[in-house]
Amino acid sequence: MTHADTPALVWFRDDLRLADNPALTAAIESGRPLALVYCLDEETEGIRPLGGAARWWLHHSLERLSEDLAAKGHRLILRRGKAAATIERLVDELGAGAVFWNRRYGGAERAVDAALKARFKEKTVAAESRQANLLFEPWTVQTKEGQSFRVYSPFWRACLSGSPPRQPLPAPETWPKAADEVASDDLDDWKLLPRHPDWSGGLRAAWTPGEAGALQRLDDFLENGLRLYAAHRDEPAIDATSRLSPHLRFGEISPFQLWHAVEAASHAASPTPPRRSIDKFLSELGWREFSWHLLFHQADLATRNFQPRFDAFGWQQPVAAQLKAWQQGSTGFPIVDAGMRQLWQTGWMHNRVRMITASFLIKNLLIDWRIGEAWFWDTLVDADAANNPAGWQWVAGSGADAAPYFRIFNPIRQGETYDSKGDYVRAFVPELANRSAAEIHGKTPSAAGDYPAPIVDLDASRKRALAAFAALKNGDHADIPSEASSPE
Repeated sequence: MTHADTPALVWFRDDLRLADNPALTAAIESGRPLALVYCLDEETEGIRPLGGAARWWLHHSLERLSEDLAAKGHRLILRRGKAAATIERLVDELGAGAVFWNRRYGGAERAVDAALKARFKEKTVAAESRQANLLFEPWTVQTKEGQSFRVYSPFWRACLSGSPPRQPLPAPETWPKAADEVASDDLDDWKLLPRHPDWSGGLRAAWTPGEAGALQRLDDFLENGLRLYAAHRDEPAIDATSRLSPHLRFGEISPFQLWHAVEAASHAASPTPPRRSIDKFLSELGWREFSWHLLFHQADLATRNFQPRFDAFGWQQPVAAQLKAWQQGSTGFPIVDAGMRQLWQTGWMHNRVRMITASFLIKNLLIDWRIGEAWFWDTLVDADAANNPAGWQWVAGSGADAAPYFRIFNPIRQGETYDSKGDYVRAFVPELANRSAAEIHGKTPSAAGDYPAPIVDLDASRKRALAAFAALKNGDHADIPSEASSPE
């Protein structure tokens, strides 16, 4: 067998697409017979298993990718197990002479990739990685002192000071022959979908996983949402956000595609979106880059405070009834409950409401941010290893460029400001569907039918939180009032 006859293996990870997939393009350009694999790794130490909502998305995304590859005359091989051993074994089965993948940035994932590269070098198998899922490689963005950034604004300025992101690659048009077939798992055997009970009806109604769904979502945003983005992105009742986050999380679309599609919209004949909407959307891509920058430099971002001084913070033991009320959207605060019910129903929550619900858990209930982060990890279809913990730490005040400790979102004022007509609340809290905006955003929301009374006194809980944060600042925890001693 000649060099050109040994297959090239493409290892799909968080890049479940054909267009702008540098590893796939490079493998096809090598001229070798092609094999394509996805490995479900829930066993390697340090790699975080997906939550329930993300597993639902992954199942459908893999179905779509498999169909797209079949249309090109190729099959997606499915394997499950520790990635290092599984991929090496598959290379041996295929007699592959080269392996291609797109880079990952979590600590455990990078360790797996580095070990495989070293192992394949010993076996004279070429192993090549490509940049596909971040606009800027984390190690290339540094302060003047050669350190990693801890504040977003200078980080993003440094990113923008260099060359713009590369142009996205087109989907391959000419495909080589497929490598000889090897065994593949059956996707249904992975049991990624909920069965008993099947709680995914709202997800099915809200989303179309897969590359085609991602491109359609992008087209809809460019046509209808982008022009509203800067002015209305914080209003959850208005369709002014892209809702591309789960597609981006699973790599059904790349940040390079988003960057250049949005930039191209500035040259559209009509209607041309405001430049400030374009810049604001690109800056949100920047926050995603910043979160991955943080995770690259602190692999345990989901479990360890970015600011070590928060290790001494006096979190309260969660009151089970309060935590359950928050999870189920039964806190008695309409904007909080609407967000938590939107999350459970659709697997997604508007970003402004994510901040409101997180602040309520962390600061009004004094529950450790890690408990909230874990709940979001399990229930979000876009649960992202960097964005999710970085966002929770930002709200807690323990993260990089974090919100100051005294910023405690008042859920009543937040509702008045960002859902002034009450439309968002009515959409997800049917008990309040016939209430006026004034009633929904009343200073002390009262129980209405089956709608619960508030589970906490806002003023008292705010004072308790301020005392806890002040105690942290002063290094004294003796004066932190407990939940039991705070008036309700």
